[in-house]
Amino acid sequence: MTDLLAEFPPDEQEAIRVMTAGKGQDIAEALHASGRIDEDRYLRICSERYGIPYISDLCQEVFRAESQWQPDADILRKLPLAWLRRAHVAPLRRAESLILAVSSPEDIRLAREVAVACGENLDEYVFAPGQEIENIVNKIYGESDADSESVESMLENEETVDIDEDSVADLLEESEDAPFIKTVNTILAQALRAGASDIHIEPYRDVSRVRYRLDGVLYERHAIQKAHHAAIVSRIKVMARLDIAEKRLPQDGRIAISLGGRQAGLRVSTLPTSFGERVVLRLLEKNERILSLGELGLAREDFDLVSRLVSMPHGIVLVTGPTGSGKTTTLYAVLQEIASPDKNILTIEDPVEYELDGVGQMQVNPKINLTFADGLRAIVRQDPDVILIGEIRDGETASIAVQSALTGHLVFSTLHTNDAPGAVTRLFDMDVEPFLLSSVLRGVLAQRLVRILCPHCARPVELTPEIRNKFRTAGLSADLRLRETVGCEYCLDTGYKGRMAIYELMPVTDHIKKLIVEKADANMIRAAAIRDGMRTLSMDGLRKAAQGLTSLEEVERVVRL
Repeated sequence: MTDLLAEFPPDEQEAIRVMTAGKGQDIAEALHASGRIDEDRYLRICSERYGIPYISDLCQEVFRAESQWQPDADILRKLPLAWLRRAHVAPLRRAESLILAVSSPEDIRLAREVAVACGENLDEYVFAPGQEIENIVNKIYGESDADSESVESMLENEETVDIDEDSVADLLEESEDAPFIKTVNTILAQALRAGASDIHIEPYRDVSRVRYRLDGVLYERHAIQKAHHAAIVSRIKVMARLDIAEKRLPQDGRIAISLGGRQAGLRVSTLPTSFGERVVLRLLEKNERILSLGELGLAREDFDLVSRLVSMPHGIVLVTGPTGSGKTTTLYAVLQEIASPDKNILTIEDPVEYELDGVGQMQVNPKINLTFADGLRAIVRQDPDVILIGEIRDGETASIAVQSALTGHLVFSTLHTNDAPGAVTRLFDMDVEPFLLSSVLRGVLAQRLVRILCPHCARPVELTPEIRNKFRTAGLSADLRLRETVGCEYCLDTGYKGRMAIYELMPVTDHIKKLIVEKADANMIRAAAIRDGMRTLSMDGLRKAAQGLTSLEEVERVVRL
């Protein structure tokens, strides 16, 4: 311990001695408590002193395939979740031994409480960082707790009642036993755990159905008695602070939830139908990492071209595609790539989905007449270098965007068109002058999302002459690694896990500028872009199917081949 003190200046050494003497603390403990050494260093010292192993990545080790550690969910759930998190302890199995993971020597004294609750002796310990232990607890508590009891069985024989509780904090810690509260918590927890993007609660004549959208496709998960539908909707409306008495008008709201430390936001939309109120919840995980430009899955040539487009000093770059095609994700990746202290980047969005460091973000608000056009007028007076417009919806917004680009700003925005050339004709429809558009438009990126094949169960496809010919016409006849879906427990028998984008990138070359000035139609612009080397959506989809990333059927579902 003398060596540990020697790392500090003499005057600080004396202060540490006085501090430890006054509090009766061990020097290492005092240094850790005062922030002079970090948790990793402190636990390594404790491990050496007490002869107790220290595993810095215990959570990863416990859940690693073929690990000697075995998490015992039954024993862990005998202890209150809130207490486990607060105490930073977790009982684990290794071979036949029950071992207590602790984050401090002080926590060893809790072994008696744990042993009594578990009904077994605890004779061994392991040190691990507190966050690692909390991750283990969250993972075990969240793994199957909500799935162990079906929504249907929770509501069996229950009377229909209105729920008026105010909110829910952490779904894993929710102690309320009211069946409808528990049911809603289960639905939300299952959806978040499964990675769903939307939850649909839909009333019909005799039954209410709960569906989750996984990787862009809806799957039915629960069928609930129609008599319970109103109480479930009331619970959701209470959580979203909506008017539970108003059932004749659509309503919109928001809910913030947590599942074992995972923070998520829910956008809630209710809609009156002939059989009751229909509810759709959009899940946005708050701590989900924003992808970088290099992680979007662009081909090397397209990545280099996008990098050049987004580094231009002025002009307009558009991202097109239908709702839910990942346009916002692409634009956020672009802004993250170019954000720097010497750039003033401002956005106007509907809504602001994720917070970006170093970017000023504004949300439209129709209730106070803050539209894209009005917000954009205010933004151009804020001395921006880069402007992101969530969507160009009308001629007024399009006109201001063009004028902003003409006056030296770099403008990014989205449009709802089927392909990249269609963006040009769509802007013509908004009365943008062709000669102005040819001056400012730098490029258009069209995209769609396709599902990724499950890595656990996908199997190779037999390459028939018909399949080979389809890829040969796209210039992809060599090294085909096609795979197809099977379905397993990991992917919930869908055959897919996750999604990726396919792209169509059209740079505005001199040839295309000439066609824009001539107000050529989309087909002529498309033919010219392909001659200039543009890879179409279908070609990029086939390329990713040839690599075994997605299936040929999935590409055919998303784009016509």
